Amino acid sequence: MSSTDDKIRGSVNDAIGAVKKTAGKATDNEELKQEGEGQQVKGKAQKLLGDAKDLVGDAAESLSNAVKKSGD
Repeated sequence: MSSTDDKIRGSVNDAIGAVKKTAGKATDNEELKQEGEGQQVKGKAQKLLGDAKDLVGDAAESLSNAVKKSGD
């Protein structure tokens, strides 16, 4: 899965989790509230994974460019 996919899925899970959490609070449904909180955590983790993939890709590209320049 690409970093963009991770970020999108993370944002969706975060948003759905927020809705569930709010609905749980509004209906006094502790289980739904906790499910929403868990889904928000999952979403934030997915977004962080996407960011980490971007950082690794950027570092690999920088290293590749440095190696190419040293061969010139």
